[in-house]
Amino acid sequence: MIVDDSAVVRGLITRMISDDPNVVVVDTVANGSLAVKSVKKRDVDVVVLDIEMPVMDGLTALPEILAVDPTIKVIMASTLTLKNAEISLKALEAGASDYITKPSSSREMTGGKDFQHELLEKIKHLGQSKLGLKSGRTTAAKPAIKSGTVIKLRPTPSIRPKPRILVVGSSTGGPQALFTFFKSLEGKLSIPALVTQHMPPNFTKILAEHLTRIAGIPAEEATDGEPVRPGQIYVAPGDHHMLIQNDGNQTEISLNQAPPENFCRPAVDPMLRSVAEIYGPKALVVILTGMGYDGLKGGEAIIASGGTIIAQDEKSSVVWGMPGAVASAGYCTAVLPLNELASFVAGYIEKGV
Repeated sequence: MIVDDSAVVRGLITRMISDDPNVVVVDTVANGSLAVKSVKKRDVDVVVLDIEMPVMDGLTALPEILAVDPTIKVIMASTLTLKNAEISLKALEAGASDYITKPSSSREMTGGKDFQHELLEKIKHLGQSKLGLKSGRTTAAKPAIKSGTVIKLRPTPSIRPKPRILVVGSSTGGPQALFTFFKSLEGKLSIPALVTQHMPPNFTKILAEHLTRIAGIPAEEATDGEPVRPGQIYVAPGDHHMLIQNDGNQTEISLNQAPPENFCRPAVDPMLRSVAEIYGPKALVVILTGMGYDGLKGGEAIIASGGTIIAQDEKSSVVWGMPGAVASAGYCTAVLPLNELASFVAGYIEKGV
């Protein structure tokens, strides 16, 4: 279902979605109040929900939609402003599954092939996830691994170096997972943490602010050349890859705008490659929920250098693409539910030698 106060935007998005025979638009409405009424009468898997609308805005409508059907996947849609980024992050905390940034004008949207591709991918992955919840199983469009496949875990060495850096990659469902994960690490994070979450500019700044508030751990949008300090979370800024490099006796952040990898910038793979080069066996990597395969190639570099990878399990992931990819490749020491990841990480850091 498409919810937007602009009839032009509703029409454009409907036509974009209708290009894919696997997606059916069951309704289009002009505000949140009408959306709530519609989900009571129709079988809806995914709602694309505008933020700013008359009568009832998206943030107000969200909990009412989820009250009707908690398994509905809601994608918040907004233009790229700090205000809308803040609202989108609040919506994710309140139960929205994902977000997408709309082109700022209908003319830009008409030629927005990138927007169309991103929107369709999100709808299909989240729609499949919702269908899995209804049938009591988990699934995903183009899954990285078949549901039920036995995962081969890497053995934990009896003697291993103490991790000196924590590295986290995430995408769809990532903000909520990051809040939960780091909240559970409050008071236990004694090493630096690098986070690459697939997000546009503005959103990453707000994400860092929310992490600081929710998790109680200092977090910031990373800046080029700043030193990497223990107990600090560094979030990759939108539209920039975040790497690390050595400068004399200190390790510092290095940002660049090299071409996107896995259709993403920031991407997890370049971050992992740079971490593998500098920290080697002292790197601890966590791959959280997200669609696609970002982190797989970088994960190979982490394993080759002796580092450790753990992944979120399928059941607790919104989309088991990224974690499923590293798990199915045999890169993981552990594959755990979201609510168990932090205790594992804290113990792994504490017990290193």
